[in-house]
Parts: sequence; C-alpha cells; structure tokens
Amino acid sequence: MIKIAVASINGMVAEHFGHCEDFMVFDVENNEIVKSEVIENPGHRPGFLPNFLADRGVKVIISGGMGAGAINIFNARDVEVVVGALGDGKTAVLDYLQGYLKSTGEVCQHHNNDCDN
Repeated sequence: MIKIAVASINGMVAEHFGHCEDFMVFDVENNEIVKSEVIENPGHRPGFLPNFLADRGVKVIISGGMGAGAINIFNARDVEVVVGALGDGKTAVLDYLQGYLKSTGEVCQHHNNDCDN
C-alpha cells in the first residue's frame, strides 16, 4: 500500500502547498484508491508540514507549488514531490497512478498567499 496526499482547497489542488486548507490522503493498492480521508492543515510553520505528512506514511505529495525547503525535507524523507498539478484532487491522484501527471519541478520562490508557477 502507498499513501498519496494532495494539498487541497475545497477538493481542488491548492496553488501553494503550505497555504492549503487540508490534505486529501488516499491509500492506494494495486493502482486503485481503497481509502481516503481529509486531514485539516495544522498550520504553516517552516519545516513542519513535510514531516507531519511523512510521519503519517505519505509517500507522494501532489501540489500546485511548493517552496524549496519543503521539497528538500520531503526528498530527505523519501517522499516523491509532484508540483504543477491543477484541478480536482482525486483526479490528480488518478492521473498520477496512470502515469499522466508528472512534476513540473518548479519551485516557489516566495512565501506569501499565492505562488506564481
């Protein structure tokens, strides 16, 4: 089983990882979603959220944009980072599972309420 998280706002992929409302977490077996839950964002603090998710077994994080610090922590925790995603969160996971969703690799260079990718 693998856990995939999506930084989201109202079920849609959030533009910036740290400013999402919640995380949609999907348990996947044999490339199929077998369980899902929504975990409220406990708050944006430097370095906290990547460890928060990794500690819960997340192995893939999908977001619109993300800062280099978060990406580095995820990489150190062996969590795959997929940035540049848009649209419905569950659809993004299904696209990832089918190999259609690939990371753009773009890093957010500023920390305010939006992220221009």
